[in-house]
Amino acid sequence: MRITSRENPRVKQYILLRDKKSARKSDGLFVIEGARLALDAIKEGVKLECAFFSDSAAEHFPDAVSALSGALGERLYSVDDALAQKLAGTVATQGIFAVAARLDKNLPSDKIVYGGKYLVLDSLQDPGNVGTILRAADAMGVSGVYLCDCCDLYNPKLIRSTMGSVFRLKTDDSMSFGELAKMFSEAHIPLFATVVDSKAKDIRIFDFPESCAVVIGNEGSGLSDEDIALCCDSITIRMKGSIESLNAASAATVFLWELMK
Repeated sequence: MRITSRENPRVKQYILLRDKKSARKSDGLFVIEGARLALDAIKEGVKLECAFFSDSAAEHFPDAVSALSGALGERLYSVDDALAQKLAGTVATQGIFAVAARLDKNLPSDKIVYGGKYLVLDSLQDPGNVGTILRAADAMGVSGVYLCDCCDLYNPKLIRSTMGSVFRLKTDDSMSFGELAKMFSEAHIPLFATVVDSKAKDIRIFDFPESCAVVIGNEGSGLSDEDIALCCDSITIRMKGSIESLNAASAATVFLWELMK
């Protein structure tokens, strides 16, 4: 089907899901933009509700359009390049857009089993940072990622920043940090706070136990004293020169490497 108007209900729904966290939450849907992300979503079995492709996308990304056609049939819509710009959340759009159901690769939110190594993100608010961290977590092979009071897991910028990793990772974003700390304590899995503190243990010589979790705090303020107190110990990256701290995504990657090596 060809769609030509921004007033089309499918188009209006896509724009609403793109722009509003409340709509994503209430509808249980989120949006995907880009040829690579669309192909990754299909490959990982993400349930797609519908999709759109522009005239330019049909020319430049025929494989993605063909894959979407096979997955969606009549729920794949063509749009002209002008309407594609209305759908776009990026400046240089590839002209491929999809509406997807919330992911079902969920970690337990009521109990956790001893044995895995986990990442916990506590109050991170930048979607690009969180997406980059999730991509690193996927690359390192962590058992899962818990997000406590963070930005929306389905924010379009976050989804793009993961470059498909969010479709593969096991995640949970339903708990406060206090609830999560209680669950980990009951499972006898230690939480380790990552801090900027000369008194904390040096990550280079720290021995992680068989099953544990590393906690990364807010980009600007780090972890609160209350949340640090709920952890079993604190670890830090020793800095050289005049550097005081690293970007949250950079620091998380260092901690993940040491956790999983």
